[in-house]
Amino acid sequence: MKGHNKHTEPLRRRPSALLSVAPLAVLVILLTITIRAFGSDSLSGASQVTLLCVSAFCVLVGMAYLHIPWATFEKNITKNVASVASALIILLFIGALSGAWMLSGVVPTLIYYGLQIIHPDVFLASTCIICALVSIMTGSSWTTIATIGIALMGIGRAQGFTDGWIAGAIISGAYFGDKISPLSDTTVLASGAIGVPLFKHIRYMLITTIPSILLAIAVFAVAGLISQTDSAQSASAFSEALRERFVITPWLLLVPLLTGVLIARRTPPAITLFLSTLMAVGAGCIWQQGVLNEVDASLFRAVMKTVYGSTTLPSDNDMLAELISTRGMAGMMSTIWLIICAMCFGGTMSAGGFVGGITRLFIHLIRGRKSLVGATAATGVMMNIAVADQYLCILLTGNMFKDIYDKEGYERRLLSRTTEDSVTVTSVLVPWNTCGMTQSTVLGVSTFTYLPYCLFNIISPLMSVLIAALNYKIVRRPAVADKPGA
Repeated sequence: MKGHNKHTEPLRRRPSALLSVAPLAVLVILLTITIRAFGSDSLSGASQVTLLCVSAFCVLVGMAYLHIPWATFEKNITKNVASVASALIILLFIGALSGAWMLSGVVPTLIYYGLQIIHPDVFLASTCIICALVSIMTGSSWTTIATIGIALMGIGRAQGFTDGWIAGAIISGAYFGDKISPLSDTTVLASGAIGVPLFKHIRYMLITTIPSILLAIAVFAVAGLISQTDSAQSASAFSEALRERFVITPWLLLVPLLTGVLIARRTPPAITLFLSTLMAVGAGCIWQQGVLNEVDASLFRAVMKTVYGSTTLPSDNDMLAELISTRGMAGMMSTIWLIICAMCFGGTMSAGGFVGGITRLFIHLIRGRKSLVGATAATGVMMNIAVADQYLCILLTGNMFKDIYDKEGYERRLLSRTTEDSVTVTSVLVPWNTCGMTQSTVLGVSTFTYLPYCLFNIISPLMSVLIAALNYKIVRRPAVADKPGA
């Protein structure tokens, strides 16, 4: 009977490299059509449907041509969605925190004092540096952007900078810190999964990361100096509008200060965000009762709406009215919906063997050190596009290339560094990636708007390949160091 089953069941086929790229081509074509048809509203549902359609394409090809059973696809989809469950909860807390921090006056207070301290000429460079320092201390680009990042968006808009430049500076700094912080989960994951000691991994990353961030800061500094912002008048008017709308007091700075203490004590992100939201709600009940009364006559209902729903407050200053409009937890639902659909797409790509086919395509191109690092970096970026989750991409990229690096005689820290240079920092540049969707939603700036200005994120994978091409501190294992051609 066993022999009969073995010969009657169709054998699974392995997709060719060309077939493996087909789902990505279909995705790009459909997303291009979708974005042209719906514009900025595409993330409200059209892009989600597109991802599901491409997932269906993967399943169709997999079942009809590759003889892969539906159960395999279902298992991978379930596994992928489960892997981002904690991220979805954190997203809800970020929505609650953004609403509570805004209407409690915490963000308006940070913006007000920031306008007095940060000069427009150095704003972009300062923003990048501030976010980098906060992210190093927190180990989280998400937390950095959801807190200080929102305040810096307000300051930048008040000073007359475009959304793309502001968001680019925020994201560049936040992902620099996330990448080199020993508290960062992606840094720990990349080093642990590839088998490199954490601090050895971080020290080796500095070789590519420091030049990348210095180049980014230099460009932000020049852009800040040459930008025409009409800052004095707009900043003054914005500051006055803030004072008229909110009670501005240094006491409100206790909320971000205590949040920083929680982060320093390495409190889990979900707990930190929840407690920070509670502190902001308490501060709002003390200092912003007038604002909350405008949301709802009942204080309890006003607080609940601030946390879970959308709120709008009238203001004579159009920029301020836009800034203080909040979406709460409900505002995150489109992003959560998109993440789930993206995880379905990633699951079908993995189950169908298309991810492996893309990898084989790059592996065939490897002819030496430069092409090895280049193929790793290209695979990392492609994984972000295909799988849509940076954690899975780090694991996949590392596992795909470990044996190759070992065979070629290179230390694995070169692989762990290249993986972070290409996966961690570029995840935020993909609109349907969990990072891209989250930061776009939190900052209120579309991914395509900020993408050209995320200088650090763009430079990092290129720097990784450049350093490899220059053969700077590319160490080979002693066992093969003396071989001809090493």
